[in-house]
Amino acid sequence: MTIALASPGVTHTLRGLDGEAERVIDYAGERLAGVDEVGRGPLIGSVVAAAVILDPCRPIDGLGDSKALGEQRRLTLDAAIRGQALAFAVAEATPAEIDELNIYHATHLAMRRAIDGLLIAAEYLLVDGNRLPGHHCPGQAVVKGDARHPAIGAASILAKVARDAQMVALHERFPEYGFARHKGYPTPEHLAALERLGPLPEHRRSFAPVKRQLDLF
Repeated sequence: MTIALASPGVTHTLRGLDGEAERVIDYAGERLAGVDEVGRGPLIGSVVAAAVILDPCRPIDGLGDSKALGEQRRLTLDAAIRGQALAFAVAEATPAEIDELNIYHATHLAMRRAIDGLLIAAEYLLVDGNRLPGHHCPGQAVVKGDARHPAIGAASILAKVARDAQMVALHERFPEYGFARHKGYPTPEHLAALERLGPLPEHRRSFAPVKRQLDLF
């Protein structure tokens, strides 16, 4: 599926999904930022977002949904994005902000911070998901966008590599919780450790499994 553009310029392409109608945007320049997040579902740590403006003169092969890539491939692509993109930024919303705002609004806060962190200001946004994050920059939300546009895929990769690194660092401090393996998601291993050891300060206190344990400890 190709996005129809209102004026000559760089063509942006969305790989179509069955049943999806063609999308039209009013932007044809080079300062299009892909935006994505990682970490809405875990019980601990920040939600991390990234924004990436790719350089059309330096394409990067293999960009896509970070969850579909192996760890080594993600790391290789993370380095390529950082070295070849026109601009990129990674930002987060903390567990305290998640508890205060809820995960939906905290995710959008992290996205806005990533967009604002770009050293080259974006002129148009393509955001993974079905809602824009409330930034003043125009754009559109793209369902499964990380698999459909390389800039969103690049943002997905940067966000996942950054958040995974945070979980590995937390694992080094608290190896008994197994964060390097489950990355904070509510796996049986994580839930068992939470029940046995109790929540850490980095846990999201508003999430039900953590809240239940806080009531017991």
